[in-house]
Amino acid sequence: MGTTDIALRRVFEQLIEGNAGLAIMEAVAYLASWPNPQTQERLEVLKDEYRLMEDYWAKGVNDPQLLEQYQRLLQRTYVLCANMAIHRHQQSSSYLQNLSRQVRAAGSQWSLSAIRREMESFVADVAMLELEPEAQRRQKSLDLHQRHRQQMNALFNYIVTSRIWTDGVGEAMQDMLLSPTIDSIDQQLMVTGITLSLMNRFDWVKFRLLTNIYQQSQDEEVRQRALVGWVMGIDDDFLSVYPEQRELVGRLLQSKRTCRELTELQMQLIYTMDAEKDTSTIREEIMPDIMSNSQFRITPDGIEEAEDDALEDVLHPDAAEQRMEKLEASFQRMIDMQRQGADIYFGGFSQMKRFPFFYDMSNWLVPFYLQHPDIASYMERLEDNSTLCTLLEKGPFCNSDKYSLVMVMQQVVDKLPESVRKMMQQGEAQLDAIEQSDQRQPAYVRRVYLMDLYRFFKLFPNRAALCNPFDAVENELGMCLFFSSQLFSGTPVEEQKRAVVPVLLKRGFRRAAEQLLDSFADDMRDVQYCLWKKDYDAALALEPDNERALRGHARVMFGRNDLEQALDDYEHLLMLRPGNTLYMLNKAVCLLAMKDYESAQQVLFQLNYEQPDNVQVNRTLAWTLTCDGKLEQAERLYGQILADAGTTSEDMLYHGYCLWLQGRRQEAAKSFQNYMEEEKMDADDFSFKELDLLRHFGIGDIDIKLMQGLVLS
Repeated sequence: MGTTDIALRRVFEQLIEGNAGLAIMEAVAYLASWPNPQTQERLEVLKDEYRLMEDYWAKGVNDPQLLEQYQRLLQRTYVLCANMAIHRHQQSSSYLQNLSRQVRAAGSQWSLSAIRREMESFVADVAMLELEPEAQRRQKSLDLHQRHRQQMNALFNYIVTSRIWTDGVGEAMQDMLLSPTIDSIDQQLMVTGITLSLMNRFDWVKFRLLTNIYQQSQDEEVRQRALVGWVMGIDDDFLSVYPEQRELVGRLLQSKRTCRELTELQMQLIYTMDAEKDTSTIREEIMPDIMSNSQFRITPDGIEEAEDDALEDVLHPDAAEQRMEKLEASFQRMIDMQRQGADIYFGGFSQMKRFPFFYDMSNWLVPFYLQHPDIASYMERLEDNSTLCTLLEKGPFCNSDKYSLVMVMQQVVDKLPESVRKMMQQGEAQLDAIEQSDQRQPAYVRRVYLMDLYRFFKLFPNRAALCNPFDAVENELGMCLFFSSQLFSGTPVEEQKRAVVPVLLKRGFRRAAEQLLDSFADDMRDVQYCLWKKDYDAALALEPDNERALRGHARVMFGRNDLEQALDDYEHLLMLRPGNTLYMLNKAVCLLAMKDYESAQQVLFQLNYEQPDNVQVNRTLAWTLTCDGKLEQAERLYGQILADAGTTSEDMLYHGYCLWLQGRRQEAAKSFQNYMEEEKMDADDFSFKELDLLRHFGIGDIDIKLMQGLVLS
C-alpha cells in the first residue's frame, strides 16, 4: 500500500470514529504531501470552524446546538475527504481517468436542466416518428436512437465518475427519475450509474435518493434497480457520520412489502454468488450427458445432425428411447436448478462477451431494447427469425445475454442444419418461455438485474477500477450479505434472518452464516441459534432434552476423547428414543473406544439379532470381536461383509488386522495391499495405526517392520 493510500486511510479511520477534529488534522497532513489549492482552501474553512467550536467549548460555554453543529461539521468534513478519495482513486486508474476526462471535456453540457431537456425531447421525438412516412421512418429512428444512445452513454459515465452530490443535485435527479415524461430505459440506466458511484464511495445524497426512488417509483424495473442500489450502497462504517441512515431505513422497514423484498433479495444474492459453482456442475455433469445423447454433433463447420444408424436400431431397438430419456433428465435437472435460483446461463453466455458492443461499460447494464443502435445491423438479418424474436421476448435471459444472443445468432445461423433453420424461422422450436405477466413480477425483474450485474463485475475487462460487490476476499459473500448490517438490527427484518441462515448453510457458506448469526439480537439467541452456532452446551442449558443438541454434543465430546460424557449423551438419547439404531451403535462405539468390549458386544449382538443385514452394525461388531481376541467370530463376520456390495476400503484394512492376529500373515498383507490400491495410496502414506492393539497381542516392532516390507513389496 502506497504512502498516499495510508494517509487517506488514516483520514477515514478518524471519520469512522466520528472524530471531526482528528480527521481534519489528518486531511491537512495528506494535503501537505498532495496539495490541491481548492481543497486546501475549503479545508481551512472547516479547520477554522472547528477551532472556534473547540474554543467556545473549552471556555465552558454550553451551546444547545453543539451536537447538531458538530454533526454538520463532521458531514462536511466527510464530503471534502470523500471527494479527495474519489479524485485519488480516479487518478490511480487510467480507465476512470480517461472516462472522467472524456465526459468533462470542454464544451460538454452537464447542467441538470439540459440533461432533463434532452431526455424529454427524445421521448417526444420517438412519438413523432409515427407520423413519418414508412420509407423514412426506419432511418430516422436509427439516427435518433444513435444520437440519444451516445448521450446516455456519456451521462452514465458522468454519473459513475461523479463526486459527492449536493442536496440540490439529488432533488433534481429524483425529479427526473420519477418523471413519467422520461423513458424508463434511461431512468434504469441512470439508477445503475448512481449505484456504481455509490458503491465506490458512500454518498448520503445518492443513498437517500435511491431509497426515495424505491419507495415512490411506479415503474417496477426502476424500482427494483433502486432497491438493489441502496442495499449495495450500505456502509456501516459511516453510521457515525450519517446516523440519519437508521431513521431512513427504519421508516422503509415499516412496510411488510419492503421486508419481504429485502428477504428475497438476500436469498437471490446468495444464489448469485454461487453461479460459478453451478456453472461447473452444468459443464462437468450435465452437458456431457446432453451432448452424448443428442442427435446433433459440433464440428469445425458448424452443428450437424447425426444420421440414423440402421444397424443400431436392429441391435439395440430401445437405445434411441433410452437416449431421449437421459436427454430429458439432463434438461430437467437444469430446469430444477433454475427454479431453485441458479443462474444456469452464466457459463455459456460468459463466452459471448467479446463483441465490440461490450467495450462500453453502460452496454453491460442497459435494459434490452430492439432499437439499440449497436445491434441494428444484426437485427436486420435476423428479424424474420421467429424463434429468436420469441427468445428475446419471452426467454429467461438477462439483458446482457439477450444482446449476446442477437450477435451470436447472426454469426451461427448460417451454420445450423437446414432443418433447424427452418424450425427457427417458423417458430417451431420448443422454448422455456416466460410470460409477460411473470416478467413483470418484482422477484423476476430483480433476478434479471442481478444476473446483469454479476456478468458485468465478473467479465468486464476494466471491472478492477470499480468496487465489486461480488468480491468475496474478506468473507464468503463480500458486500452481498447485507442482512448482517447494523441498519437491520432491531428491525422487523431481524426475524427474517432465520430464513436466510439455513440457505447459507445448505450452499456451504459457513463463514457467512457465522457472520449473520453474530448479528442476531439477544432475544433471538434461542436454542435454534445455539444449534446453528454449534454451541451445544448453551443449547442444552436452554433445553436439556433437545435431541439435536445432545447429538451434536456427543459428537464433540467423542472428538475430544471425552468418552464418558459422549456415552452419557447417548444414554440420554436412548432414554428419549429407546431402541434407536444410530444411538445404540454410537453407544457401542463409545464403549469400544473405552475398551469395554463386553458391554459393547451386548449392544451390538442385540442390534445384529434385530438387523442381521445391517452392514454398519456388522463391521462394528467384527472389529469389536477382533479387539476382544474373538478372531474366529470376527473372521466369519468379515466374510459376510466383504461379500456385500457395500464393502469399503476400511473393511479390507480391518480385515487385514484380524488375519494378522490369527497368524495368517500373507493373507493379511494381501488385504492391506487391497486397501492401499482402493485408496490409491503411495508407499510413503501407508502405516499401521493400531499399534496399541498389535502390541497387546504380542506383535513387536520387528514383526511390524517385516509386515510393512511384505505389504510394500
